[in-house]
Amino acid sequence: MRTVFWENNELKMIDQRILPGRFEVLAYRGHKEVAIAITDMVVRGAPAIGAAAAFGLALAGYESASSSSSGLIADLQAASATLKAARPTAVNLAWAVDRLMEVASASSAERSADDLRQLVLDEAQKLADEDVAINKRMAEHGAALINDGDTIIHHCNTGALATVDWGTALGVIRTAHEQGKKIHVFVDETRPRLQGARLTAWELEQYGIPYEIISDNTAGYFLKAGKVQKCFVGSDRTAANGDVANKIGTYMLALAAFDNGVPFYPVVPTSTIDLSLVHGDLIPIEERNPQEVLGLEFEGQRVAPLNAKARNIAFDVTPHKLVTGIVTENGVAYPPFEVSLKKLVENRP
Repeated sequence: MRTVFWENNELKMIDQRILPGRFEVLAYRGHKEVAIAITDMVVRGAPAIGAAAAFGLALAGYESASSSSSGLIADLQAASATLKAARPTAVNLAWAVDRLMEVASASSAERSADDLRQLVLDEAQKLADEDVAINKRMAEHGAALINDGDTIIHHCNTGALATVDWGTALGVIRTAHEQGKKIHVFVDETRPRLQGARLTAWELEQYGIPYEIISDNTAGYFLKAGKVQKCFVGSDRTAANGDVANKIGTYMLALAAFDNGVPFYPVVPTSTIDLSLVHGDLIPIEERNPQEVLGLEFEGQRVAPLNAKARNIAFDVTPHKLVTGIVTENGVAYPPFEVSLKKLVENRP
């Protein structure tokens, strides 16, 4: 089933906070609830966040009491601001909301308010359907980089749960497996929310792909020992020069891969490439609640002292010089990324 979907006039999403212990689908009828769900990581992963925000805007249309097109557009603009503020780093969120607003605004003069509401919902559904198709195209390009017998390190979660369906980097791994390639995956735990240990491991079990969970600080050992042939990760925003913002810990993994000559591939839908940003230092980096770090327990006991303080940076930026290639639905970009990424975003040969 899809991670994010519309059913019976509601947005429904798999609650990723409680996996793998429980599988539950939550229903939403208001855009503010959707914004909170995005912030609280009921849904996560840049493509899935974008689709959730798109459907959240559709909900805002039905929440609006306005009978005029101009009044509805004003209400949608207010809802857009709420949704876009939910998480700042993942560019798909703003991209999806802006896409729907452009479609609605362009048609507002000749359509009734009810027609506009349906138009926004239809565009949200179109965006969600496109995500699945894009992921599968991306997976074919990326799977061609994987050889039979490869061991791959994967950070965070980039599978079906991080998208509407199929996945980005984990979608590449899944496709290689379905092509009959015998692969093995080292799954970074991905602290502090453990998306790797909880979500990626759970997905790999569903697909029957062999894996082992490793602590984040073990990756360097396996890379130096020659036990890894490829690294595949996702991206929440990629700058024009190929700098990649992804889940915290990606930068350290890229450094270790680069030092040991192991290819490092972010898997990135073109909607996640932000050509307006010249380099990655311009990407806004989210800092989350310190309790996500301080609340960790070991053998039933809190790890940190009661008066401890913490910093909880959610993303880091991997410089393009550490990146071997960037997989998109339109092909694989190689350095110089300023040239190749622009071509792929514009879908030029």
